[in-house]
Amino acid sequence: IMMAMRQGEGAVTPLQRKLDILAEQIAKYGMSAALLLLITLTVKYLVNCALAPEFPPASVMFSQFVSIIIEAITVVVVAVPEGLPMAVTIALAYATTKMLRDGNLVRQLAACETMGGATVVCTDKTGTLTQNRMTVVRGVVAGRTLESRAEARAFFEALPRDTRSLLLEGIAVNSTAFEGPDEQGNIDFIGSKSECALLGFGKTCGLDYRCERADHRPARVYPFSSEKKTMTTIVPVAGHEGRFRVHAKGASEIVLRACTRLVGSDGTATELDDKTRTQLLAHISAFAGRALRTFALAYKEIGDDELAACSDDEAPLENLVWIGVVGIQDPLRPGVRQAVDNCHRAGVIVRMITGDNIETARAIARDAGILTKGGQALTGPQWRKMTPEQQHAVLPRLQVMARSSPLDKQIMVERLQERGEVVAMTGDGTNDSPALKLADVGFSMGIAGTEVAKEASDIILMDDNFTSIVKALRWGRAVNDSVRKFLQFQLTVNIAAVLLTFMSAVFSADGQSALTAVQLLFLNLIMDSLAALGLATEGPTDAVLARPPLQRNSALITFEMWRMIIGQAAFQLGINLL
Repeated sequence: IMMAMRQGEGAVTPLQRKLDILAEQIAKYGMSAALLLLITLTVKYLVNCALAPEFPPASVMFSQFVSIIIEAITVVVVAVPEGLPMAVTIALAYATTKMLRDGNLVRQLAACETMGGATVVCTDKTGTLTQNRMTVVRGVVAGRTLESRAEARAFFEALPRDTRSLLLEGIAVNSTAFEGPDEQGNIDFIGSKSECALLGFGKTCGLDYRCERADHRPARVYPFSSEKKTMTTIVPVAGHEGRFRVHAKGASEIVLRACTRLVGSDGTATELDDKTRTQLLAHISAFAGRALRTFALAYKEIGDDELAACSDDEAPLENLVWIGVVGIQDPLRPGVRQAVDNCHRAGVIVRMITGDNIETARAIARDAGILTKGGQALTGPQWRKMTPEQQHAVLPRLQVMARSSPLDKQIMVERLQERGEVVAMTGDGTNDSPALKLADVGFSMGIAGTEVAKEASDIILMDDNFTSIVKALRWGRAVNDSVRKFLQFQLTVNIAAVLLTFMSAVFSADGQSALTAVQLLFLNLIMDSLAALGLATEGPTDAVLARPPLQRNSALITFEMWRMIIGQAAFQLGINLL
């Protein structure tokens, strides 16, 4: 992870690259103008000296040459917009201060303006698009179906006694969540929101998870893995010396593949035939189609020898007995649909990357407006099996990736950047850090994010809300607009001042400019500082989202800007010469 994070360091933002090129071009043109002025005034003065009745003394000639050199140097100073770095810094500093009020803590100043040119936003689902308030609302256990949250107690009481005990034991011991005071001092379950939802369901059914954990001390624990999509805990079987029970939970289709038997309606384990497996898959698809996150629970019993043979890294996930599957509801955040629509209006493509079942991901993406007509959804394993060429072929239509791993995010960023896209990526886990660092703008979660993810990110979402990303997009475009406004104003003044100095000095009889060196420097000082303060502190408007993002290779100064610069400079020059 640390090596991958180092690879993303030292990247130059699109605006910085364009400003560097512009500064180099302006410096060349300024030096050329100054050199031409120096040569012209020197030749003119020497010709005038030669045609004069009496050749001037050396002291007078030296004084005139010094004056010409000072004038040429002043032209260079005026031609180069020294206030540009100050204007960019003021715009970024002002934007970051305002963005904090919108729930964005900016860690890297450059991320502000980079976000203004973002063309793709790759976002997580849980907690970013959704509220991260999960509750069990559907379920199928031992042939019985839970139709709503209100029926949970009656559903549980209708199960066979052994099945009830097995279900509650699996929920309690195979979990790291616990009950305690939250940030507001209210007693609630703390930990993974999915585990909190299961413990909440168990509490409704009369579960005392503390007693269950006290009675079943774990012999082995295999924590939840984003690659395996499962968590496994092995505990002793009460009253049976030398016997252990393996409790597994996780992604429903993955757990189902590991099962060979299931708990029947009478509480006994029966063979899991193809017909029953198809029926279970149909239940899983039905739950996922309602935008529910599906979690499966399974178990098996092993002896001392089998426990000793278990690997420290690989959980014994084979020949499991299927207990049941639950559907967990996590509703969309208010305003997410509008925020996604704003992104589409602004020409920014939103892609959802989640660890959920593909049917759940599709349903949520449709509700959020991410999955549109003609869009494509893939799973992480399908994505990883593709060659880079195949991945590039599906990218234009790819809008949803389900059952993804942190590596999938990293590959996604690389492929998008190869296509010239400016990528914003969200992440909350430590394993997301390489993708956050690699992305042009990395967003970490202020509430659910780990410290490593926050350190790897450019902007921290203080409220974990997708709408805050759209606010960052608005401010990023406002920064780019402010820099362009300053450039347009500054170049207009500089071109007018340089041309006025050049023309008046060349065409005047004594070679003196209409503006002295001190006047030019004073004008340059006022125009740089006050213009930077005035133009770099404008806030965003709704109009910034009504246009597509600027491409990486687009010109910093557009045709319309050049037309205004040249027109205004010509007008000012004409007024001064007249």
